[in-house]
Amino acid sequence: MKVLKVPARTIAAFIVPCLLLYVGLVFVPILVSFITGLLKWDGLSSAQFVGFGNFKDMFWHDPVFWPSVRRTLLYAVASMLEIPLCLGMAILLNRYVRKGNTLVSIYFTPVILSVVIIGQLWKTIYNPTSMGGMLNGVLVSLGLESWTHNWLTEPAIAMYALYLVSLWQYFGYHLLIQYTGVQNIPDELYEAAKIDGADGFKADRYITLPLIVPIFKISIILAFIGSLQAFDLVMVMTGGGPAHATDVISTHMYNSSFLSFKYGYGSAIATFLVVVCLIFTGMINTIFNRLERKFN
Repeated sequence: MKVLKVPARTIAAFIVPCLLLYVGLVFVPILVSFITGLLKWDGLSSAQFVGFGNFKDMFWHDPVFWPSVRRTLLYAVASMLEIPLCLGMAILLNRYVRKGNTLVSIYFTPVILSVVIIGQLWKTIYNPTSMGGMLNGVLVSLGLESWTHNWLTEPAIAMYALYLVSLWQYFGYHLLIQYTGVQNIPDELYEAAKIDGADGFKADRYITLPLIVPIFKISIILAFIGSLQAFDLVMVMTGGGPAHATDVISTHMYNSSFLSFKYGYGSAIATFLVVVCLIFTGMINTIFNRLERKFN
């Protein structure tokens, strides 16, 4: 079989424009954000170079920053907890449900809804008043009055209420990814394993789990990095309140830049967020690459 050799110029003609576009849309804004983070600037008057002063203030003098980092990391960890559940459900749907695609499509519905719609829907569910508080109404009807709360205005529980909404919204998204991965595993492997006495969950242990690792890694990275960048749902439902109790890194960056007019300081927070995303992406890739080598 003759292999067609493509000239280097032809390859470059296709790659270089895309590469330039990617660099211009990704790396240039990151560089500009880092440079802006070295300035004291309100977006209107002349900028003043302060070096790493914004970063020092962020790390040592900002009472909101580190709590927002902690909430963001908890947000990211919580988002990953549903992925093993999605994988287990995908395996069960693929094995026992004849029309699993229909159920997966139903679970996927919240993903295609606007974040504003989801936020308003859950604000109604969490509403503590008798007029619209579905959740408190259900608890009262079950005789669990002591469990009722002002879900979005109590600092101790408001963030956990947001975690629940996020998990509900993206459950179908990760279920679809895992279900597609499970479906793409050849049936011949399971048939051969059944002949050798490995069936059911034993076949999942030696066939499904090793082969699904790359797909599982994709879900983990998407969930973790997406949660680190969480912004829209928090802004719609709480705006970072009450008293900064639900502020995450992105909302703190937004409030610093556009409400306090500290564009240099907001850019420093943005730079920190980019670095954190890169670090955790590298860590997750390293862990799963080792898992893949172990299974192989």
